[in-house]
Amino acid sequence: MKPPKTVFACQECGAQSAKWLGRCPDCGAWNSMVEERPAPAIAMGGADLAKRYTLAGANGPQLYADIDTVVSERISTGIGEFDRVLGGGVVPGSLVLIGGEPGIGKSTLLLQAAAHFASAVGPVLYSSGEESEHQIKSRGERLGIEQAPLYILAETCLERILEEIARLRPAFIIVDSIQTVFSLRFQSAPGSIGQVREAATQLLFAAKGQNIPTFLVGHVTKDGSLAGPKALEHIVDTVLYFEGEKHHAHRIVRAVKNRFGAVSELGVFEMTGRGLRAVPNPSQLFLAERPANAPGSVVLCCVEGSRPMLVEIQALVSSSSYGNARRMASGIDQGRLSLLLAVLEKRAGVNLAADDVFVNVAGGISVDEPAADLAVVAAIASSVRNRPIAAGSAVFGEVGLAGEVRGTSHAGLRIREAAQMGFTRTIAPHGNYAAEDVPAGHDVVGVRTVLEALDLLMTW
Repeated sequence: MKPPKTVFACQECGAQSAKWLGRCPDCGAWNSMVEERPAPAIAMGGADLAKRYTLAGANGPQLYADIDTVVSERISTGIGEFDRVLGGGVVPGSLVLIGGEPGIGKSTLLLQAAAHFASAVGPVLYSSGEESEHQIKSRGERLGIEQAPLYILAETCLERILEEIARLRPAFIIVDSIQTVFSLRFQSAPGSIGQVREAATQLLFAAKGQNIPTFLVGHVTKDGSLAGPKALEHIVDTVLYFEGEKHHAHRIVRAVKNRFGAVSELGVFEMTGRGLRAVPNPSQLFLAERPANAPGSVVLCCVEGSRPMLVEIQALVSSSSYGNARRMASGIDQGRLSLLLAVLEKRAGVNLAADDVFVNVAGGISVDEPAADLAVVAAIASSVRNRPIAAGSAVFGEVGLAGEVRGTSHAGLRIREAAQMGFTRTIAPHGNYAAEDVPAGHDVVGVRTVLEALDLLMTW
């Protein structure tokens, strides 16, 4: 008897090879080739095949003018910050992938959203491959979930999950997690690239064909990216990342892909004993413990998606005792810090070659926009000269290699947020100063160079 044919599939990119390779020839990943057996061909009639792979309820093309958009109105999850990240609510028939570190609160957030859906919209199917029904019920009692048509299914078989979806016709589906689901058509282990792709594709057909919003929970790798093939992120409509330090009470949900809303939108939550609580004013949360008149502390006006926030940039400069100066950054890009240190030394005359430089974004949040440059430079200069920044001042602006301060986007949002939080002055790029309306009682000072900004910010 001829043995079944096997292939070796890369668990990073999905490339296949007839023999095992130590390094994937497509993506270059090492030790990522895993032996798999391809699924056997299943004989289907034309009608069965069309039913299996349909993405819409219609059997043929529809005229654009005849399509009714009322059936696609967004549905609220009952959590304001979650709706913000999704672009205003859940779109019917959408497939959303949410990933994050273990224990960060993914299942808790989705269970809270499922309870609201079950009470306000209709029955919800929560399929878990990692917890039993009793464990989920225990968490629900801790969260204070009331009686609602919320169905819990402890199942990992894809075909069984699809049968329950067809039988219950739920208004909302949660699969926790996609790496635990396996199809009987494949002989590979759950979590392999073939199983993950098949499970995500079949759930996509179920979501689109029956117009049911579906959430998939995904694992993350050691480097923080979503586990599984990159094709998984292309299949879904929205990709959300759950971020946050385990030592901090707040959690952040960030959208990195959204076909129905803004990318890089951000929602802030606080972990409490009764689950995740939305934080409508994150600026107040991040500045709650800011020290007064401390050298090396600067308030940055940043924008995440469409939301302005005030965060604290901290810098500490100390003499190096080992002869090899260290540069460490937490919350900002390490390469960007090295660039700003070179500009500060060359254009502002601040000698840092023999000093250790540590920069931190307080609260565990990450800032990756160029508008944070001026705040980082000001914090470093304040620490090295041991002089605090002038009280009531907020900063934003991009710094160029020539030492110039360049204009940034959403300047009006940043200035208004600083004024609402009680700051009396904002140091902004001169290119943004003239075009923006200044709130009453708030002073906006436009600067053209780093030296000009440092002279205004530091009390000499």
